[in-house]
Amino acid sequence: MPDGEKITSEGDGMKPRKSASRFKQPRRSSFRGNDSKKKNQVKAKIKNEESECGIPGLKTFSSDSSKKVKSDLLSVKCSVSDISKQKGLRPIVGLTAYDAIMSRAVSNSGVDFILVGDSVGTTLLGHATTIPVRLDDIVRHTQAVQRSNPNCLVVADLPFGEASYSFDRLLESCCRLMQEGGADAIKVEGGKDLADDIEKLVATGVPVLGHIGLLPQTVKAIGGYRKYGTEREEAESLYTDAITLEEAGCFAIVGEMIESKVATKLAEQILPPLIGIGSGSGCDGQILVTTDLLGWSNGAIPSFVKPYCDLNGMISKALHGFVEDVRKKKFPST
Repeated sequence: MPDGEKITSEGDGMKPRKSASRFKQPRRSSFRGNDSKKKNQVKAKIKNEESECGIPGLKTFSSDSSKKVKSDLLSVKCSVSDISKQKGLRPIVGLTAYDAIMSRAVSNSGVDFILVGDSVGTTLLGHATTIPVRLDDIVRHTQAVQRSNPNCLVVADLPFGEASYSFDRLLESCCRLMQEGGADAIKVEGGKDLADDIEKLVATGVPVLGHIGLLPQTVKAIGGYRKYGTEREEAESLYTDAITLEEAGCFAIVGEMIESKVATKLAEQILPPLIGIGSGSGCDGQILVTTDLLGWSNGAIPSFVKPYCDLNGMISKALHGFVEDVRKKKFPST
């Protein structure tokens, strides 16, 4: 998309496809120019009120008091409402986990939510894509994550194909993830085509995290992974997807592999937080696959990932050390 060009729903000739009844009277026709200014004012106010413990919005306390406040707040589990309210205040952070030990580590890092993603298929289960992951897999791994009692929201991924059945089947699958798995919310891949069903899920009491841009569950159909929104028509389609998911009641939306300028504009326009993965720094937050940022994988990691350590190397060194010590009779020592 050319520099300086704005995405609009009417002003630049863009007319989103009205696939759902909620488009009777769109609440806005273009990106609002005052949003960035308002966000900066809010951020400045919060920065002035931050306490020594680093929790936004708290006025200065003594060292002991700030530690107690931080401890008390960390003991309260994050809710979908908490996630939504962070928009414009501070970046939201999410990471993946699939078992109790990783869940404990991720929760203790201070993230806002854990995603039990269908990426479990490509990271732990050895599949080439996420498509082979089944509902039973996500239920099982969500149970494992919840057993560590994480102090953050736990979101379970709805696996391949489940959103394409009847609404009754979709609701049943979400109920399993929440009732059996213990998920606090469900992530659903797809935009305007799924908005009606998502709206009904939310009305039923199922909190939904939307997902637009690159949809890994469609990798077979699209022929591989790529950036989205580089062409104007595709950028307009992303805008329509985002607005329909907002209207459907999603508490936040994941934007994957979206061209950074388009992602920034979307984050400024929509009311729910836009949580990016490979979509630039202009989103309301970021999520990554935890094993990617730890440098612990079976293959290449995405180009947008910044590895924070090399677990592959560390683990390999430790395991080789153990094998050598046993063979040289250095272990056990007695």
